[in-house]
Amino acid sequence: MDNTGTLLDMKEYPDTDVQKNQVLTLEEWQEKWVDHQIGFHKEQGHELLKKHLDTFLKGKSGLRVFFPLCGKAVEMKWFADRGHSVVGVEISELGIREFFTEQNLSYSEEPIMEIPGAKVFKSSSGNISLYCCNLFDLPRANIGKFDRIWDRGALVAINPCDRQRYADIMLSLIRKGFQYLLCVLSYDPTKHSGPPFYVPDAEIKRLFGSVCNSQCLEKVDIFEERYKRWGIDCLVEKLYLLTEK
Repeated sequence: MDNTGTLLDMKEYPDTDVQKNQVLTLEEWQEKWVDHQIGFHKEQGHELLKKHLDTFLKGKSGLRVFFPLCGKAVEMKWFADRGHSVVGVEISELGIREFFTEQNLSYSEEPIMEIPGAKVFKSSSGNISLYCCNLFDLPRANIGKFDRIWDRGALVAINPCDRQRYADIMLSLIRKGFQYLLCVLSYDPTKHSGPPFYVPDAEIKRLFGSVCNSQCLEKVDIFEERYKRWGIDCLVEKLYLLTEK
């Protein structure tokens, strides 16, 4: 029996606090890159972004687009190739270097004076700048405001105890008329400790609702055999569009 419709219409899981004390350190994230444990990376880009790209861009040109926890997301080159300016932040220098290498882009690097030990990597074309640092240090670099944010694999990766700080930074980066596309995952959090973490609809409203309207554009069943090792038997990805109130 096809239960896809029932699956996608399912209610939110009630045990939202079960993951609240889960913590992954920055060092553990860096180790994932070294060990190539990056199942979250999509080599062909994200299908939901492709599908809703026109809604996201609204025919505008020359936009500033922010990628939180960008990894080596191929979508960064999509936007740059369309004439937009891309800024990302990523803790893994390896991930950033792999992005430029795999996309055949020459680049330069320089220290970020406001953040000791941090660097910024810039494409030679000048329209991609990737900051290698802790996202929570990024505001010190004064990176300006953005027209668009593509948040896939970021909010779901942030330790639950840090979500409010994260949301506050995202809201500080948006300018009037922004569009913020947010991907979250829905699964039974009592069966998998994360990351990626479960983010219910109510949490999105709590974090962003004071400033943003939120609309769920699409829900997709993305469960695959490999996710059984998490102990789950259901995994739904939800795409939200956040806009100014």
